[in-house]
Amino acid sequence: MASTDLAARIADRGIVGIVRGSSADAIVETVDALVRGGVDVVEITADTDGVTRLLRDVSDSFGDEVLLGAGTVLDPETAQAVLSNGAEFVVTPTVNPDVIELANRYGAPSFPGAYTPTEVVRAYEAGADAVKLFPASTGGVDHLRAVSGPLGHVPLVPTGGVSLDNAEAYFDAGATALGVGSSLVDAEAVADGDFERLTENAEAFRRIADRR
Repeated sequence: MASTDLAARIADRGIVGIVRGSSADAIVETVDALVRGGVDVVEITADTDGVTRLLRDVSDSFGDEVLLGAGTVLDPETAQAVLSNGAEFVVTPTVNPDVIELANRYGAPSFPGAYTPTEVVRAYEAGADAVKLFPASTGGVDHLRAVSGPLGHVPLVPTGGVSLDNAEAYFDAGATALGVGSSLVDAEAVADGDFERLTENAEAFRRIADRR
């Protein structure tokens, strides 16, 4: 699938579930719980121990059922590693043109992290498919609205501090999609083996995304 098609699928689904710090024992059950709740775009952060194995496990278990990405990608070497092990898109916390270039070379969408209008434009001009507005929590919905005003042509994905309480407001302010971490993938629930709670969280975010 082409990069533009994958990016369009992410925008259509609206929610990117972020899994950080998972173990090999829990990763498949975690992703399965999200999928059962309607969140089938999943990002595993590259700073998670054994991330390449986790990506392979999820890719082998779910195939095309899940659009799988890797987050916290800081350099092209990491981008190469995750894309070679099942990731289909890459997400970064900063604007790194080398990562964007490598992702483009392999036909993978990239979502670099940016906060200011200058950073957003720099990322988009470098070839990003969308820009991760990060950290969203520090400026909130008002910051997204202010940035998207003059830059409405740039797809923005607020990430960091997105919750059920503010998700709808972010969409109303112009978000293309939302990156959701702990409000969706509850670490305590995973530790307790309560994967049903993740499914319930996913269902709640799915309902919000579907109302856009």
